[in-house]
Amino acid sequence: MSYVDGFVIAVPTAKKDAYLEMARAVAPVFRKHGATSVVECWGEDVPQGELTSFPLAVKATPDEGVVFSWIVWPDKATRDKGNAKAIAELEEAGGMMPDDTPFDTRRMIMGGFDIVVDQ
Repeated sequence: MSYVDGFVIAVPTAKKDAYLEMARAVAPVFRKHGATSVVECWGEDVPQGELTSFPLAVKATPDEGVVFSWIVWPDKATRDKGNAKAIAELEEAGGMMPDDTPFDTRRMIMGGFDIVVDQ
């Protein structure tokens, strides 16, 4: 089964275009190094919960949107090698993020997951 890196991020709405520009620039690098898919989703219907929710998880403020994204890899071994190569290439080119990072990386949630059902 495939392996997925998942991310949830709060991005200021005013920086949406900058975030999308960054995402479009880095996606081909991950694909080049073995990712089969890179998906970025801007929250459209993301309700604020009382106990848990996407906005609560990333401490989103009223002027921020929630981004849900993932990178699909054939397997974890490919992800480990490809991710390391992609990050090295992006750092060599000046870093994954522009100097004015379009989001607060301290509030990003991320993790790697084995796909257990894919229908």
